Amino acid sequence: MYFTLEDLLRVTLATEPAPLMELGLATAMLQRPGTDPVLGRWRQRTLRIFPRSARPLLELIPPTGKGPLFLDPLSQGLDEGLDLVRSSSPSFVRADLARLCKAGRPQTWWITRLAHQDRDAWQLLEDAVRSGHASLLAPAWHRIASAFDAEQAWRAHILAQHGIQATLTSLACGIRWAGTVMEIVSPEEREIHLAGRGITLLPSVFWTGRPLVGVYPRGPAVFVYPAITPLTLLPEPSTADPVAVLLGSTRAAVLALLTRERTTTDVARELGISKSSASEHTKALRHARLVVSKREGQAVWHTCTLLGLGLLNQSGAINEATKSPPPLIG
Repeated sequence: MYFTLEDLLRVTLATEPAPLMELGLATAMLQRPGTDPVLGRWRQRTLRIFPRSARPLLELIPPTGKGPLFLDPLSQGLDEGLDLVRSSSPSFVRADLARLCKAGRPQTWWITRLAHQDRDAWQLLEDAVRSGHASLLAPAWHRIASAFDAEQAWRAHILAQHGIQATLTSLACGIRWAGTVMEIVSPEEREIHLAGRGITLLPSVFWTGRPLVGVYPRGPAVFVYPAITPLTLLPEPSTADPVAVLLGSTRAAVLALLTRERTTTDVARELGISKSSASEHTKALRHARLVVSKREGQAVWHTCTLLGLGLLNQSGAINEATKSPPPLIG
């Protein structure tokens, strides 16, 4: 893969999981028996419940994961992704499907009708995507998003501490650099010239194969690589408030209250705790850089930092922060 200076300046981390990309990779993994024991039980269980309405995806997406590019755009949700799929240019769709069949997928009547923009064929595709998403992704989306956040934080740390070269070579085994050319060990001979478009790094909790690179007509190329922790090794979601688990229920309530500036007396009164207790909690949060405090006369005012707001936002608690938490004691 050939990088220009402009490409190196445009290496970015995806901001969130891509639902259609994950759906395609999950569909590919369903067709790879014995390739990864970590996903073996998931594959057996999923094949038993995989809905008939989603099975057309098996025609389009091969076990290699190199399915149609028009079917896996980066998007912020299923509906937006489907809008992008439907807006793909007919020439791009035809060329993409021709590439797919040339690589070994059977040219079925349905694929032919897709290439000719048949309305019923495209409706069948949308139904298959929605059904596959509901079966494969929706039940696990909380875990997928949590794994993505952890992966993003880790890669951002590597990028900040060690730079772009170390970040890219750490994505998978068999990646090395020769000048501004990144080489990936693969049985496939392929040259990719980024030509200034840049590249977005996207982890997948389903994919365990070699990295995949998608070069789209517009926008940056996408480099898909296996996340550090695959889906089957992720813990089941907890109903507990993660901020409360981390900080304790009272301190989490204090932090949520401080999305608006309040005094120590305000905190004590609104949460039904003593002023000394409120002072201890705000002090601990200040030392953790989650709140900042300032004194005005006899009063000390406290408010969340960006770090504190980010913590609340990631947990979903930010949506409740404008409401006054109930007193913690009667």
